[in-house]
Amino acid sequence: MITSAQIRAARALLGIDQKRLAALAEISVPTIQRMESSAGNVRGWVGSLTKVVEALNRAGVDLIADGAASAPAGRGVRLRAPLADVSAEGDRNDRS
Repeated sequence: MITSAQIRAARALLGIDQKRLAALAEISVPTIQRMESSAGNVRGWVGSLTKVVEALNRAGVDLIADGAASAPAGRGVRLRAPLADVSAEGDRNDRS
């Protein structure tokens, strides 16, 4: 499962806004907004969640599940070298 806090943290690490994440995941901005406003684990269509996770992964973010190997233990995000350039002109200055 992915949490709303993980999505927000991942966007912050990448310096992108909700609009850019929606474009990368090929889903709507309102879907991203609903995911980010969820309490705890994000609920929604599995396909939409998968698209967000895959988009963040391509951008260089590893989502760490509760109990996954990580120091210290717990949920979070890890920024690594991206597989693709996710920045778009203006995104880094226009954060949500």
